[in-house]
Amino acid sequence: MTTAICPGSFDPVTIGHVDIIKRAAKMFDRVIVAVLVNMEKKPWFTIEERTELLKKATEGIENVEIVGFEGLLVDFAAANHADAIVKGLRAISDFEYEFQMALTNNKLNPDVETVFLTTSAENMYLSSSIVKQVGLLGGDISPFVPECVHDEILLRIRQRSNLK
Repeated sequence: MTTAICPGSFDPVTIGHVDIIKRAAKMFDRVIVAVLVNMEKKPWFTIEERTELLKKATEGIENVEIVGFEGLLVDFAAANHADAIVKGLRAISDFEYEFQMALTNNKLNPDVETVFLTTSAENMYLSSSIVKQVGLLGGDISPFVPECVHDEILLRIRQRSNLK
């Protein structure tokens, strides 16, 4: 049985994230979506909220599970007997950063490979930051996020915009 880890902060989950997860689920027997605590970011959603949003967004994909974690990704991968780490790439700038991380992860644990999936053309521009920015400025986020979590994400954006 092959296992892949799809790590990310998913703050919030986008249709681009779900696309990469679905495609990974076709390639691997088991896909663990690892919702990470990123010390460099100030998330809008708690790790529990992000995990729940992802569970809703991936409902019906049988071989996908959603888990929160802290620490080194390669340690998490080893603990879950993962064969690969799947990363989505939107642009050359993503590749430079993700390639550096892949080499670092390989040095720390050579048994776990990194697999890069290029984003679908319609999602190349899409990021969680774009969703937040569009929402804060009053734009329609529905083309960017899964319909099943749209209202929860919009509610948080409205809460955040009232704080400013």
